[in-house]
Parts: sequence; C-alpha cells; structure tokens
Amino acid sequence: MLAIIKTMLKEQIDSARLPQHIAIIMDGNGRWAKKQGLVRMYGHREGVQVVHRITEAAAELGIAYLTLYTFSTENWSRPQEEVDALMNLLVDTIAKETDTLMKNNVRLLTIGDFDRLPEQAKGKFTQCMQLTAGNTGLKLVIALSYSARWEITHAAKQIAIAVQQGALAVDDISEATVASFLHTADMPDPDLLIRTGGELRISNFLLYQAAYTEFYFTDKLWPEFMPDDLYTAIIAFQSRERRFGKTSEQIHR
Repeated sequence: MLAIIKTMLKEQIDSARLPQHIAIIMDGNGRWAKKQGLVRMYGHREGVQVVHRITEAAAELGIAYLTLYTFSTENWSRPQEEVDALMNLLVDTIAKETDTLMKNNVRLLTIGDFDRLPEQAKGKFTQCMQLTAGNTGLKLVIALSYSARWEITHAAKQIAIAVQQGALAVDDISEATVASFLHTADMPDPDLLIRTGGELRISNFLLYQAAYTEFYFTDKLWPEFMPDDLYTAIIAFQSRERRFGKTSEQIHR
C-alpha cells in the first residue's frame, strides 16, 4: 500500500513545472536520535542515509540543483567531540558515495568557507568534485561551513577590493554584481526551500538567494523524511502562484 501511495504522489508531479533548484535545511538528526534513546551521532548517520535517498529521488525526477545545508559556520561552536565526529562522518560518506554519484551522473559542488575544513575533508571533497566534474545530471550542492551572513560579508569584501583596484566602478554595482560575488554565482536561485524538524525559520541559509523562494516546512525530523515527502513538497510548490511582485492578472495574460 505504501508503495502505491508513493507512486501516486510521484505521478501527481507535473514534470514540465519542476523546481529547477531545491534547497533543504536538514533539521532534526539529534532530536530523532534522542527519541530513540541514542546518542546524537546515530541521528547524523541515519541522516546520511536520507541524503542518499533524497538525492536519488531528485535525480530521477530531473531536478537540476539540490542544495543541502550540511554544516553551518555556527556549527563550529558545538562540542569539539561532535564536530570531529561530524567531519569524520563527512569524509567517510563522500568516500563511499563517490561511485554512486558517478553511476547516477550527479555532479558534486560545495558552497561555504571551504578553507576552514580539516585537510582530510577538503581532500576528499576536492577529489570527488574533480571526479564528478564531467557529470551532466543533478548538481548536488553541499553547504559546508556556510552561513548567509558570512557569504554576504565575504562578497562585500571582494566587491570592495575590486573597486579599490579599479576593476569595478561604484556606479556599476548592481544586484547582478552582488550575485556574481556570491558562492552560488553559477546557480539559479532556489525555487523551493524545504525545512524539516518543525522549526519555522531559515537559520542564516541562502538569505540573498531566497528573496522569491517558496518555503515548505514539515514537522518530520530529517531521518524520517522520505522520497514521498519530497514529492509532497514539490506538489505543494506546484500548487502555488509565483508572481514575483506582479499581479495575478499580469501573470495570466
């Protein structure tokens, strides 16, 4: 019966109106583990399995970009034992998943303060990004050591340097200029942002890019989030009217 429901949900999706870019705040790993009477890291390990399933589901649908908020700049302030365990989990996961990414024609990308990562993590991610660089399917974007305020501040500094060096005139700075200095410069803005875990905020994630993003919040904790939940979010997205500041009459002319 569950398989039938999932198939029915998938069939409700209009393939001609897919969100080009889906971003996800994967919240609830620790709370899920606590509910099971387990340590937090067990929840993070379970969350990795969900990443695998959701990535495959997005690739099968034909989604162009999937961005996952994996580790924020604020997460560095967590207990060192947890940070170290998370970094080791990232290294192990990317090593195991590279062959699957290649098989599914998925290209790996990252955004965030990459230089802050431990050398082993940087090495594994760099290797995987190089190996998958020629893949033409889904772009899987991992937000690592990322926060939107950090990104915007970094972009402002780079713009200031360009002006100082004479490569950019102040009067030529536009919204497009700012966007070109962000880590997402070569990506479309997210059409749909999903947050699991029941929280109703976006926690310093893609603040500039999410100006016209549709939000979808679910109480399900990340380890409970399955492909049918992704399908439900996309169906909800497709039911909305995206006006981008215009009126309904203008949209439907």
